[in-house]
Amino acid sequence: MQGFYFDELTVGQTAETSRVVGLADIQAFADVSGDHNPLHLDEAYASTTTFGERIAHGMLSASFISGLIANKLPGAGAIYLSQSLRFRRPVRIGDLVVVRVTIRTLDEGRAHVTLDTACEVSGKTVIDGEALVIAPRRPA
Repeated sequence: MQGFYFDELTVGQTAETSRVVGLADIQAFADVSGDHNPLHLDEAYASTTTFGERIAHGMLSASFISGLIANKLPGAGAIYLSQSLRFRRPVRIGDLVVVRVTIRTLDEGRAHVTLDTACEVSGKTVIDGEALVIAPRRPA
């Protein structure tokens, strides 16, 4: 198992990853999610919007948070209970999204971990929020 057991976690602990959002990512996300909003898929339509061009689905970038929690902190075996999200700025095709989670609180009795979650592009927040997960306990 990769990742951390609950007893190995500390408040302030952080993990980070990054990913460039490409055209194939946007198309794959549309296909999997069923979200075929032309803002994401149709350049002619998107050029008439506030953004002036196609942008990535907000939930595509938000899904990078899920991957970071599952793969690094707490890691394998973590169970999502909730996630709040605030979408601050658009993510454009070709943007490098830096994803970060930081442990805010630990609840020993329930093995609950509250994490501050954020995605940034060029040092500016594009998404922030909070996740609540259950971290795996060490086997007896």
